[in-house]
Amino acid sequence: KTLVSTAYGLISIIFISLILLFGVLNPFLDWSAILNVPKEVSLDLGEMVFYVFSFFCLRFILSLITPILYARQEPAINNSIGPIGSTLSLAAIFLLAKFTQGSLFWAAIVFSAIPLVVMLVFSIVLFNKRYKEIAPVFKSIDFSYAKHLLGLGVNFFVIHIAMLILFSTANLVITQLYGPEEVTVYNIAYKYFTIAILVNSIITLTYWSPFTEAFVKKDFGWIRSSVKRLNFVSVILIVGVIASYFLADVLIELWVGKSITVSASMKVTMCLFVIIQVASAPFNIFINGASKVRLQFYMAILSIVITIPLSILFCKTLNFGSSGVIVAMITSTLPGAILWRIQYQKLINGTARGIWNK
Repeated sequence: KTLVSTAYGLISIIFISLILLFGVLNPFLDWSAILNVPKEVSLDLGEMVFYVFSFFCLRFILSLITPILYARQEPAINNSIGPIGSTLSLAAIFLLAKFTQGSLFWAAIVFSAIPLVVMLVFSIVLFNKRYKEIAPVFKSIDFSYAKHLLGLGVNFFVIHIAMLILFSTANLVITQLYGPEEVTVYNIAYKYFTIAILVNSIITLTYWSPFTEAFVKKDFGWIRSSVKRLNFVSVILIVGVIASYFLADVLIELWVGKSITVSASMKVTMCLFVIIQVASAPFNIFINGASKVRLQFYMAILSIVITIPLSILFCKTLNFGSSGVIVAMITSTLPGAILWRIQYQKLINGTARGIWNK
């Protein structure tokens, strides 16, 4: 109860401070220039971005329910939060389109706020019933546990932020170099091909807590067999990704009509990116479960530094077009995918030393 309460206290202080800081800086930012949209669109753009950023920060606070659910080995509950939020968001967007004039502001608010509300409802219900004995309360906050909580937590936080930057900068670079219309094409392709990553995540995340327990107990036989099963799942999904490449034109046209055309180069690079992510997932989830993430931490910092320069290099200098951002993402993530496999072997064989064992 003390650890949970302190975690909520710490994260709340950090992200509410970020909201306040952003509120001070936001009026000085020209969002029409940043997002490369006409000036007349930017009338409420600054206000919209502030709300979206605020909801984004609040989700970090409420998402603390996720590690609690995984620690209790109840990932099914966590895996239902996202689909419920997405379904309600879709319903709300449908109602907005049906009964109101088109509004980017309200679309952004709906997509940002509804998942947050769903997470809040789940947290309230769980902490009042199933997890009542560890429900966070103000009087149980003890900041003497801050170092203990922030040690491994900071590593995971930086890794998470790096992934957000990796995916978010793609939209920013594309809109700056090619305009918002090309962002739509990229996002359609991304959502189509990364279905395999979504399915893989639902499966692999259920192994996080069991891997932690097995690693502590040194049950390496079970770990090996589990990773073997996950690798088999990865192979099946990779075959699905390759098949989706050949069906892309037909399925995307059925999905969004003929107004969106995804280039061959974007399809090829997106397939490669997804295959790398799916193939490395079994080793990555084991390393997370074993809490040996220092190497991931350093690679995450490196990706934060190089992603935008690489995107500009491939898009503009080497004339790869908008597919260049995906090539940059591949370049940023491929070394890690190789290193996770090496680290897994070292940890399982008991030969991990130095950074491989931190």
